[in-house]
Amino acid sequence: MTRFIHDQFAKDYLEELLKPFGKVEAPSRVSGEAREIDVSFSPFSVQNANIKVLGLLGTIAATPAIFEPFRNPASKEEICSCILKLLEIRGAFQRQANRQKTTVTELDIPKLWIITPTASTKLLSGFGTIQKVDWLPGVHFLPDSLGTAIIVVHQLPSTEETLWLRVLGRETVQRQAVDELAALPTSHPFKKVMLELLYNFQQNLRANQNLEPDDRELIMRLAPLYQQDREKAIQEGEERGLQQGEQRVIIRQLNRRIGELSSSLVVQIQGLSLEQLDLLGEALLDFSEVADLETWLKQL
Repeated sequence: MTRFIHDQFAKDYLEELLKPFGKVEAPSRVSGEAREIDVSFSPFSVQNANIKVLGLLGTIAATPAIFEPFRNPASKEEICSCILKLLEIRGAFQRQANRQKTTVTELDIPKLWIITPTASTKLLSGFGTIQKVDWLPGVHFLPDSLGTAIIVVHQLPSTEETLWLRVLGRETVQRQAVDELAALPTSHPFKKVMLELLYNFQQNLRANQNLEPDDRELIMRLAPLYQQDREKAIQEGEERGLQQGEQRVIIRQLNRRIGELSSSLVVQIQGLSLEQLDLLGEALLDFSEVADLETWLKQL
């Protein structure tokens, strides 16, 4: 269950950051065998927002991309599985081009970015990775023909440019990134929605009985931030905005977990208090169909 919570957070997190700049699918199904890629991204041809605000993540998202984030260090087998998905996508692009009698360019095919907290020297050398001079430390490129890079989060420099990727790290790296995120000015375009995601993530973790030590430490770090944020929202008369943010996050999670919600169910959720939304954020982890949500709402 804990791994699902982390995986879902990573997908929601990347989707929220990237959706102002292009089309995001999380997850996206690959043709052929039943395989899913975690996050597929295609940038808009004309950008109306400043993608540079995302730093290194924005540089990556300047071209089509596939993101495969891992909570635990990615194994050789998991990396091979990710590369296989990319090769299947390349094949699909080529088959479509053959049917349409067109040519596929390398710019058309998404690059694969595997995000892992740590990676051993042996694992990286086994894939023949190199670090390019015009890229930050921690970004390891496989041979060019594979169109793949491994981002080792804990090797990234602790700068503003890497902040949005370091949030996906573990332990001290993640906690430091959360502190930096919380210290961003209120006017920052992503601060509020990212904190909302983190607070919901915290609630989901708290509902789990088998937490790892670093999960407990993260909960302890987020708890005072959550309380401070709520107090500030109340003081500034913004409680409704915070409530709407939690509604958006929970409705999106429900849509993915049990299917698209009817308008009547959405209206019911929008009528819940902040405390009820917190309870729903915990309960939805056990939902498998719409009937589970309907039953839960009737019990209020």
